[in-house]
Amino acid sequence: MTQSTSYADTADQAPTMFEAAARLIRNNIMSGQLIPGVVLQESALAERLSTSRATVKRALAVLADENLIQRFEGRGFLVAGGDGTPIRLDLRRLELDLDGFDETVGQPNWLRIQDSVAAELSRCLVFGRYRVVEALVAKEFDVSRTVVRDVLSRLQERGLVQKSSNSRWVVEPLTAHKIKNKFELRMVLEIAALQAAEAGSTELGDLADKIRSVPSTAPVPPETWFELEEQFFDLAILSTPNDDLAQYVRANRSALNASQRVLFSLGLPPDRQSLLELCLVIDLLRAGTRAAAANMLGTHLQNALNRTIAQLKIVSVIDPPTDLAPYLVRD
Repeated sequence: MTQSTSYADTADQAPTMFEAAARLIRNNIMSGQLIPGVVLQESALAERLSTSRATVKRALAVLADENLIQRFEGRGFLVAGGDGTPIRLDLRRLELDLDGFDETVGQPNWLRIQDSVAAELSRCLVFGRYRVVEALVAKEFDVSRTVVRDVLSRLQERGLVQKSSNSRWVVEPLTAHKIKNKFELRMVLEIAALQAAEAGSTELGDLADKIRSVPSTAPVPPETWFELEEQFFDLAILSTPNDDLAQYVRANRSALNASQRVLFSLGLPPDRQSLLELCLVIDLLRAGTRAAAANMLGTHLQNALNRTIAQLKIVSVIDPPTDLAPYLVRD
């Protein structure tokens, strides 16, 4: 067996994945993309690399052994070399060099097109049912249909696309009924995760201060809203030690987050009150009243459901975009 054949045969095994992730993070530290003090959280890195938290956890352990990163009093690691002050950046949007990871895993094509396809599918969620034509996706990105199926299967796990009874890929509209179902599932999953979460009090306090410092005299910018909401999600929900629960939570939220981005893009402003509700959850967590925090999270999610359905009613009279990708066909 040749070396190349051996590598191909083992490319999908966990050791290859965590070593590839470790190499990517290492390269970004060495190149200065990840500066000393940046907080590295498993959940954010796993989402950015489209891999599992278990893979990222093993990768971070390797880098810790190499003294490139270090644990700190909060949850996660810091890039070593600074004065120990944590720098919290949104790793989902931070510019990183991902090319090495593409080559190592051996599937650069699906990684190259997945975000673009996901963004286009997300634009349809509030405008009706659309069919995704595999052949046209392959033509648009100059990839094989095998790669297209791989991408769509991954996006199916995130709730952005489904297979119809006749095995066609379709984007189903997020109706009020479906949104209600997803929020009811959020109430079960996220409250359970919160009750077992291992969030650091200092980090939670810093986040609450950041939220309360958002000016009340102007609308909250969508990216600021998402950043603060995701930081709460990472700290208070995804810090649960139950990796399976965290995976279900993340998958259930994916389509809701995508639809919320669409609603914001149509001019509906983010609601500052929803962020202040998260502050109340944080205050109760830091006070040690976890049951009360869980109740407040349930209230927040019910309010979020009501707000989302109200927003859907507003956009129901808006025509769908005319510049959708050519591989999306109104069904």
